[in-house]
Amino acid sequence: MNRLESVLEQRNKDRDPRVRRRLFSWRMFFIILLVVSVLSIGNVLMLEGLLKMEVLSVVASMGVGSYWVAMTLLAAIILHLYSCNKIDKPMRTLSRAMRRVADGDFSVRVTPFHRPNKFDYMDIMFEDFNRMVQELGSTETMKNDFITNVSHEIKTPLTIINSYASALARGGLSEQTQREYAATIASASEGLSAMVSNILRLNKLENQQIIPHSEPYDLTRQLCDCALAHEARWEEKNIEFDAQLEERVMVLADENMMEIVFNNLISNAIKFTEPGGRIILRQLKEGGDVVVTVGDTGCGMDEKTMSHIFDKFYQGDTSHSKEGNGLGLALVRRVLEIAGGTISVTSAPGEGSEFTVRLPYIEDEKA
Repeated sequence: MNRLESVLEQRNKDRDPRVRRRLFSWRMFFIILLVVSVLSIGNVLMLEGLLKMEVLSVVASMGVGSYWVAMTLLAAIILHLYSCNKIDKPMRTLSRAMRRVADGDFSVRVTPFHRPNKFDYMDIMFEDFNRMVQELGSTETMKNDFITNVSHEIKTPLTIINSYASALARGGLSEQTQREYAATIASASEGLSAMVSNILRLNKLENQQIIPHSEPYDLTRQLCDCALAHEARWEEKNIEFDAQLEERVMVLADENMMEIVFNNLISNAIKFTEPGGRIILRQLKEGGDVVVTVGDTGCGMDEKTMSHIFDKFYQGDTSHSKEGNGLGLALVRRVLEIAGGTISVTSAPGEGSEFTVRLPYIEDEKA
């Protein structure tokens, strides 16, 4: 009984809930029954006619044999046409579509043969094929965009480095100008190094080559450290930094990876907040989560920008493009996906932005 139950359970797991047409069809059963009945009646009538004519048994046998050969040929033709319509034709359609995909055409789609309420496994295969091609097309587009953006982002600092280095090599510059050129080269080099590091780090995260080491740690302490690390930048822009943090909140996550998240969010808030503006760093517990929000009074974003803000190399405000490469928020989202957290954003043009991070918290044993 246990064996039977396990077989039935496995069969139910293997069954696709989208399939509406069963392999066994009462309609086909009655068609076959009708055909066999007609053939049998024909055979009986033929034998009866031969007996009435008192034809020799050899002739009768030849007549019956010829009848069944003809009927077998007819049945074979019917089954061939049925298999061509139900199996061969769909497989040929799918084969042609797959060849086009292999040649790099990701716009191809195949249409299921039945309505959705009568789908069989062939129709499901077509639907899954369409979904696969759509994903492949999206991946190909992302890859091309990634290569284009990386090339552009690398070319820009290299051009700066080459131009200023050539000017220094020609000589004839004052000491002050030389120092400025050298500082520009150093800044471009640091930006290039940071971008390459972020690309490698993001690639490892996306390919799951970095395994997070989750341990309990004090999130409040980490937020304070991240904020203080950027103190010089917000003071330079005369920004009011308002931190509303609880005394101690413990979370279970990889502390080094979460540092990437909060450093990026605070850095972005400072970058997009005009001098004299305000940044709010808030942390509180809601249900089983700890919620961290980083808000600013900067330029804000429209709906289109918010829908792409976590894409790699996307920069909604090009006026700040020299201050970043559009990888920070993509890195933030991937880190939070691995850590089991979420991030969302609310914003409006001219009204600033607010990023909200949610993480599951754990009870503090020292509390």
